[in-house]
Amino acid sequence: MEYFTENILSVSHLTKTYKDFKLDDVSFTIPRGMIVGLIGENGAGKSTTISAVLNMLSIDSGDISVFDMDFRKHEREIKQKIGAVLDELHQIPHLYCSDIDKIMKRSYMHWDSHLFREYLDRFHLPADKKVRELSKGMNVKLNFAIALSHNPEFLILDEATSGLDPVIRDEILELLQDFVLDEKHSVLISSHITSDLDKIADYIIFMHEGRIRFIKSKEEIDTHYGVLNCRNDFFEALSPDDYLAYIKGDYSVQVLIRNKQALLAHFQDLVIERATVEDIMLFYIKGVITCQD
Repeated sequence: MEYFTENILSVSHLTKTYKDFKLDDVSFTIPRGMIVGLIGENGAGKSTTISAVLNMLSIDSGDISVFDMDFRKHEREIKQKIGAVLDELHQIPHLYCSDIDKIMKRSYMHWDSHLFREYLDRFHLPADKKVRELSKGMNVKLNFAIALSHNPEFLILDEATSGLDPVIRDEILELLQDFVLDEKHSVLISSHITSDLDKIADYIIFMHEGRIRFIKSKEEIDTHYGVLNCRNDFFEALSPDDYLAYIKGDYSVQVLIRNKQALLAHFQDLVIERATVEDIMLFYIKGVITCQD
């Protein structure tokens, strides 16, 4: 599914089969200048998809193009332009932060030692401390400093901010927004912290049981979608065209509205709450889906 003519990443019909799981015909694109949130429950296929994009596993079928290059044929060239921060990724424990600079100089053609030191200062990371002495939050900030210091065009983040306190997370989110300001860079971020994606994502991709179930712009979600809590009799009077999914309780129904402006035009006193990214995910997992947009 394409939204713009120039995409930094194109995934087409990606399939990977395991004994008890299948990544099933996954297709999506990420335009330049965008932050794209990848959501879904544990085991939905998010990390498998990211691993495939980074060529960390073999795929059964499908095509992956990064910077208009085949991800297998041009892996080295592509990875020079990608920064990755993965969950539980740690650097070599006995290294000092300052040692990493010397190692990365040999790995990346465009490694910027001055920029790396700036990030160490910005994140209050002591250059004379060993990696094993860093807290989890400091480790994550070190990984971000490394990922950004070779001037990548594309950041791939897999649960990179999980377990961090809100202050550090806000700092990272601001950094990501700055990263895409020039509209040449993009971010793919997989996260269980859907409130973070509510703040910064331009598009949301929802995965469930190995398949993509929902791709929408955040603007479209904010403008058209909403959550209605109503009595059963009111729900029965609604047209199925008014909603996308519902969850029935004993005395009321939660409804994911797909065009709240049209419904409010008919029922002006109706209270329709804003639909969050988490709401979308819960309705798709726990609710009854009545139609697919």
